[in-house]
Amino acid sequence: MSTQTKPTKLIKGATGDWEIVVGMEVHAQVTSKSKLFSGASTEFGGEPNSHVSLVDAAMPGMLPVINEECVRQAIRTGLGLKAKVNLKSVFDRKNYFYPDLPQGYQISQYKSPIVGEGVVVVDMPDGESIRIGIERLHLEQDAGKSVHDRHPSMSYVDLNRSGVALMEIVSKPDLRSADDAKAFLAKLRSILRYLGTCDGDMEKGSLRADVNVSVRKPGSPLGTRCEIKNVNSIRFVGEAIGVEARRQIEIIEDGGTIDQETRLFDPDKGETRSMRSKEEAHDYRYFPDPDLLPLEFDQAYVDALREHLPELPDDKKMRFVKEFALSVYDADVLVAERASADYFEAVAKGRDAKAAANWVINELFGRLNKVGKDITASPVSAAQLGAMLDLIGEGVISGKIAKDLFEIVWSEGGDPRAIVEQRGMKQVTDLGAIEKVVDEIVAKNPDKVADAKTNPKAIGWFVGQVMKASGGKANPQAVNDLLKTKLGL
Repeated sequence: MSTQTKPTKLIKGATGDWEIVVGMEVHAQVTSKSKLFSGASTEFGGEPNSHVSLVDAAMPGMLPVINEECVRQAIRTGLGLKAKVNLKSVFDRKNYFYPDLPQGYQISQYKSPIVGEGVVVVDMPDGESIRIGIERLHLEQDAGKSVHDRHPSMSYVDLNRSGVALMEIVSKPDLRSADDAKAFLAKLRSILRYLGTCDGDMEKGSLRADVNVSVRKPGSPLGTRCEIKNVNSIRFVGEAIGVEARRQIEIIEDGGTIDQETRLFDPDKGETRSMRSKEEAHDYRYFPDPDLLPLEFDQAYVDALREHLPELPDDKKMRFVKEFALSVYDADVLVAERASADYFEAVAKGRDAKAAANWVINELFGRLNKVGKDITASPVSAAQLGAMLDLIGEGVISGKIAKDLFEIVWSEGGDPRAIVEQRGMKQVTDLGAIEKVVDEIVAKNPDKVADAKTNPKAIGWFVGQVMKASGGKANPQAVNDLLKTKLGL
């Protein structure tokens, strides 16, 4: 991470420029059918307290048994973050009382996590590449959920989530703006989804972030940080950081000091508010869980998992740039989701890749965004879009006709070739038919003809008129050639 922060990232205050420093703790729910220490289902939804085993409910004498699938997923995530995987790690008890924590402690990892230091590289839209250090990744169980809106005087507890495996991924304080933080979270989510270790569904809470924010004068030591708890969307992460940084700057510029505390972000009011101060913060009294032996595996186990990792976004992006001669920006957009990358590859195979990227990004993604669908729900399949590109490549239809064809396939489906046949959408390459139109327009516009002879660029006006007269069906190249002959250019 460069020590110099770009001037554009600094925030202007009454007393000069301020720098934001952000670190994140991301809680990612592990993709696995059963919980971290029990066989109960992890399925989302379900009647309250219907996915709860005796272990999750902390019945006396129940013993946790580690779920190997969760361990494998944590190791695979560590490898995807280019991090050090620790062959020996320890589970600890983090002691605190809360109504939705039936054991009275949470099994987590404290001093010896399963994954150590790693790095995530994020390419920003302005061409800057930022490296965000990963401090650690550890496994822990989730707590249950308190429900406060079902009864006027009582709270309900739903333990369905209790004991579900979480990976806590802790970044170093390497982020310097709200945009950095949003891009980092999006990239991290993308890596997790590629690996299949977390579905990244922030609406269902399977990915949540605690955001640590502090401010300082550029070059000064780190300021006092406040932690904003449980932010559940990438957009809110950006908003929360902006609001919290401004709050801190105002307090310091008014001569006050920042209290280290935990805060909540209220997106409706656009403010953060205090949840608890550091004075009330828990001393969790961590100690190794006596019911669980240290977690140990060998290098061969890690290497076997490494061997079967999918191609991750960074590698895929480099390959797209090299293999398909795409710009870094286009490749970045295409690899953000695994399904998008697969779709593009299916369209681009054996075709003009730049044209394919153009159609996928501008036409298809543009249309999907408009109706709020993702690529998996696209009404136009990769095979259909590929067929449309083939028709353009063969000169059967023009780019303009292709857009009309795209509309038809989007709303009605069908085989693009058959549609072009049935609806007579082929572009006219018959020179005789085009010549008639050209002659008419040339005869009607002697002044424009004179203009074109002195200024050859003016031929564009004629091309436009001929295309209009032919309903966009004339082949633009044929029109161009014909006009040049007729006008003696």
